[in-house]
Amino acid sequence: MMHTTIPLPDWLETLNRQSAPFASTRDAMAFVLAAASHNSGDGGGPFAAAVLDANLNLVAVGVNRVVAAQGSILHAEMVALLLAQQRLGSHDLASHGHFTLVTSCAPCAMCLGAIPFSGVQRVVCGARGEDAEAIGFDEGDKPDSWAQKLIDRGIAVELDVARDSAVAVLAEYRERGGVVY
Repeated sequence: MMHTTIPLPDWLETLNRQSAPFASTRDAMAFVLAAASHNSGDGGGPFAAAVLDANLNLVAVGVNRVVAAQGSILHAEMVALLLAQQRLGSHDLASHGHFTLVTSCAPCAMCLGAIPFSGVQRVVCGARGEDAEAIGFDEGDKPDSWAQKLIDRGIAVELDVARDSAVAVLAEYRERGGVVY
């Protein structure tokens, strides 16, 4: 059997050891935005995401490593979902309870497609897709009603949580001259 390794920064392993629950999803978003900012200064993209259980305990945090690891699928949401699924030993998070995906930016077309299959029951977003597009990122072809489509599938959606702070992380990346793809 062939095995592929995804190179992730050492500091991400430290973040994934967080054991205390977050007081709120807003606090979780602050954690995610700090990870996104750190990642953008460490050769990664300005995006991060975390999977939380029903008690707001961190299951996994992921960051965007598209350029750093030469993999177009290594978006923060995809990495966070993969790490959470591996940690819990299942492709279906819903089989282990209620989970929330907290993401620094609304999902692109690829990540949007993965969310219903991951088993998360709630998505919390910081920046909007148009905020990422404003600095040059391609969010792909996704419906304007993407949030409603998730809601129709039983996945709650909360938008614009700490949006100004999330947009500031994107702006910081652009000012650093980060690669836009």
